[in-house]
Amino acid sequence: MSFITANWNPLGEAFYRKTELYEMSWSLRDGLRDSLVAAAPYGGPIALLREPHRRSPSSRPQLEIYSASGVSIASFPWKSGPVVQVGWTVSDELLLVQEDGSVLIYDIFGTFKRHFSMGQEVVQSQVLEAQVFHSPYGTGVAIVTGSSRFTLATNIDDLKLRRLPEVPGLQGKPICWLVLTQDRQTKVLLSTGPDLYILDNTSCTAVSPPGLCPQAGSIVHMSVSFSYKYLALLTDTGHLWTGPSHLQDKLNEVDTKNTKPPQQMVWCRRPKSQQPSVVLLWDKLLMVVGVCQDNIQFPIEEPCVLVGELDGVRILSSSQQDLLQEVPLVCQEIFKIASMAPGALLLEAHREYQKSSQKADEYLREIKEQSMLGEAVRQCVEAAGHEYDSNTQKDLLRAASFGKCFLTDFSPDPFVLTCRELRVLNSVRESSVGLPLTHTQFKQMTQQVLIDRLVYRQFYPIAIEICRYLKIPDYQGVSRVLKHWASCKVQQKDLTDEAIARAVCVKVGDSPGVSYSHIAAKAYECGRTELAIKLLDFEARSGEQVPLLLKMKRSQLALSKAVESGDTDLVYTVVTYLKNEMNRGDFFMTLRNQPVALSLYRQFCKLQEQETLKDLYNQDDDHQELANYHVTASYREKRLDSRLSLLQSAVDEYNKAKNDFSAKATEDEMRLLRFQRKLDDEKGAGLLGLSVQATLEALLALGLHKQAEQLYRDFRVPDKRYWWLKVKSLVEKEEWEELEKFSKSKKSPIGYLAFVDICMKSNNKYEAKKYVSKVTLEQKVRAHLAVSDLEGAADAAIERKNESEMATVLSRCSASDRLVIDRLSRAATAGKK
Repeated sequence: MSFITANWNPLGEAFYRKTELYEMSWSLRDGLRDSLVAAAPYGGPIALLREPHRRSPSSRPQLEIYSASGVSIASFPWKSGPVVQVGWTVSDELLLVQEDGSVLIYDIFGTFKRHFSMGQEVVQSQVLEAQVFHSPYGTGVAIVTGSSRFTLATNIDDLKLRRLPEVPGLQGKPICWLVLTQDRQTKVLLSTGPDLYILDNTSCTAVSPPGLCPQAGSIVHMSVSFSYKYLALLTDTGHLWTGPSHLQDKLNEVDTKNTKPPQQMVWCRRPKSQQPSVVLLWDKLLMVVGVCQDNIQFPIEEPCVLVGELDGVRILSSSQQDLLQEVPLVCQEIFKIASMAPGALLLEAHREYQKSSQKADEYLREIKEQSMLGEAVRQCVEAAGHEYDSNTQKDLLRAASFGKCFLTDFSPDPFVLTCRELRVLNSVRESSVGLPLTHTQFKQMTQQVLIDRLVYRQFYPIAIEICRYLKIPDYQGVSRVLKHWASCKVQQKDLTDEAIARAVCVKVGDSPGVSYSHIAAKAYECGRTELAIKLLDFEARSGEQVPLLLKMKRSQLALSKAVESGDTDLVYTVVTYLKNEMNRGDFFMTLRNQPVALSLYRQFCKLQEQETLKDLYNQDDDHQELANYHVTASYREKRLDSRLSLLQSAVDEYNKAKNDFSAKATEDEMRLLRFQRKLDDEKGAGLLGLSVQATLEALLALGLHKQAEQLYRDFRVPDKRYWWLKVKSLVEKEEWEELEKFSKSKKSPIGYLAFVDICMKSNNKYEAKKYVSKVTLEQKVRAHLAVSDLEGAADAAIERKNESEMATVLSRCSASDRLVIDRLSRAATAGKK
């Protein structure tokens, strides 16, 4: 175990180790000198702007982007204005702050995304210094201008500029300053030399670090921890003050015995650590200062850059990259020399077991006697997560697996999860990928963000394998990766549309959550319309196809797709779009090629646009429908002349359509209207607009029998209908004499049983009996029963010798009708004989 602790350095009660992450793959001719360097946290990419102050048009600064392992991602000459600061957003986008206050944003591949300004007043006063910071709101930018004023933007994705109050006596830029985030408020802490101020939205407040000795001098450097909880202040006499960032308490004050201001000062602490420390970088020296009076010093042979991380500090040089961090407590307990911790004993027991030594049993017995075997397994699993070397990870996990065999109620889930996560971490730490994440960072980042980062850098194969290995649901994992892959694939200019469409179809297939319309939209944005159309053919949802086709001005195809879908709302959407985009003639011609769309549009016009419907029929020379349109329109006219004119137009169109029946019916309607108008003018009958039958009923109700007779003859109303209407009208008016006269006028086409029934409905048995004798023999029984004449009904039934009718009459008899019952019984008996 001694070789593992060989690079451990004690500092107070803690140990610190420096682990080599990579031998850098880049070849930097002048190292990191004369360069603005920015590295994103969580093992993010590195940006270098070489010689940023070079202004010659013939020799411009070079902007280079690398992975954390030094693999080149992008490089191009910087052609914009002088850059003051370089930084990274939380989503790995590159920010460059220029002297004129412009902030330019690029993606990791050097593609320009957008820009914004820090305010118009900055253009005149220029930016002296700038800082890119991360807050609970997102990525922010803070600047100090030549007029000694600070301006903040706490979230560049929702830009709201805040100009902070003036600082008393400040000329130019402060000696040092930084941004603090406390209680969801963003403030600026600055030093003017002897004085220290905090700027917020409304005030500038002088503060004094508690416990800082008066002889410490002026503050020349300051640093805030990764979590913004701790603050470090360095004075010109070399005194380092550390404490909480709210400046109400003090952790420690140490004399570094170095009065030269450091190049960088960064906090180094792991979460939940009680031993935070500060790392200071000079030209040839790296010093780690803790809360105790001791420090650790590392010699530096080449220019370096410090990158603060959640659980340590990355040390970046032109040749290699190291991770400086406090050794986790569980690792100290296992690997510390002569440790008797359960995890250390279990690891040693496993090593002895591999040697087939009986000492393995002795170590296990010792752990079991303390009832600490479960704790030993837990320690080995946890320590494996904190180790960067894969061999050490295997040793610890094998020891944990060995210990698990002797436990009956130990859950394997933490062990399995750690194995999975370490396999993922080891794969992304490879130099070809370049994401040197620690287990602590991975837990804080979450696996979803890791997948996003891999996808953003276009490491699609490994992203897909990790999604499958971690069993991430398709819609969050593989499908999302494939969607991003396809969106990038359509931007490849060296492949034909056919090749790209085929590749996307083969790779994506029917993956859930992947929309071909989304991919097609990306292709269209890249100017590849034909590719977008080919991709849309794979989209199963017409509702996703049609809007994009309309956007691409492929309206004919959009209409075909909408019709094929069977979705009427979708068809109406396309038709409405076509109507607004095309002239009327082209629009109608387009619809003629799509009968379903034409039919739906006609339905729409019938309800909403009657005039358009007329034009549509005219365009198609559809005389039948045009005639129907004129008929329908005539009913909306109030004036009779206009109605007759429209009906005449309908007659002409029916004749053109060779529809003689409809033409004759329309002519009859015109005759009826003229007849009704004549009566309205003469009698004030109010008949206009009624049907023939309703007109007859109204005339009969008004007693205009002659006019009713004329209408009956002119319009060839069937005899039965006319008789029914007149009989009903006379009975309702109780004109019984007229009814009797009418019944004798000629033989009734409706029979005389109708007279009986109508009279009985008016409860007039007397009048009904007048017509019983006229009823035919077949209806005699029913007529006599209608007027309650049981004897007559019995006689008729016996006369017809109809047993069914006899039974009907018999069922209507009561006990008092004895004579009728006897007659019917005798007749029935005689009929049987």
